[in-house]
This record gives sequence, C-alpha cells and structure tokens, in this order.
Amino acid sequence: AKNYEPNSFGGPYETGEPLAAPSAVVGFTGTHEAPAHTKDDDFFQAGELYRLMSAEEKSRLIANLAGFIGQVQRDDIVERVLPHFHAADPEYGRRLEEAVRAIRETS
Repeated sequence: AKNYEPNSFGGPYETGEPLAAPSAVVGFTGTHEAPAHTKDDDFFQAGELYRLMSAEEKSRLIANLAGFIGQVQRDDIVERVLPHFHAADPEYGRRLEEAVRAIRETS
C-alpha cells in the first residue's frame, strides 16, 4: 500500500481536517498552526544537503536517483517528481532530469 501523498494509486491524502477535537482544560487545546520560519519548506534542507556534498557525492546521488526514476514507466509520475529536485537546488534538478532523460531514451 502507498503511504505517501501525492500518489497515483489511491493511497492516503491530506484532508485538512483537525487531528483531534478541542478539549476543555484551563483553556482549549486543538489543532493550531505552527509558526512559519524562513527555512520551513519541503525543499530547503534537501538543497542545503546537496550543496554540502562533494562533486563525487553529488554524482553518485544523481546516478542512484536517476537509476530508479528512469525505470518508472508512467511519464506523468516522472514529470511530477522532477520539479521537487529543481525546487531543492536548480543544479540538482537539472542534472537529475538530464540523467533520467538519458536513461529513458536508451530504454
């Protein structure tokens, strides 16, 4: 079963519904929005990690990811995943997209 979102296989999805109903204590508890920080997005840490890697480590990472993504048979899934790597770091996204394209063209 798929346990991530978004997915194309009928797996779980975010509803936006609170996880718990408020309970009276000495005030009220419930679902509260966490304060936003400049580094609180889904891509910042991935980009920072990529930029910390040596050239050799980056090449191994790209080859590893491209090897798996390049085997995905559905174009829509490949097209949906690649922008995440571009959002983390433009070079990361470009290199991975080129490597995936090369693998898919030879298959």
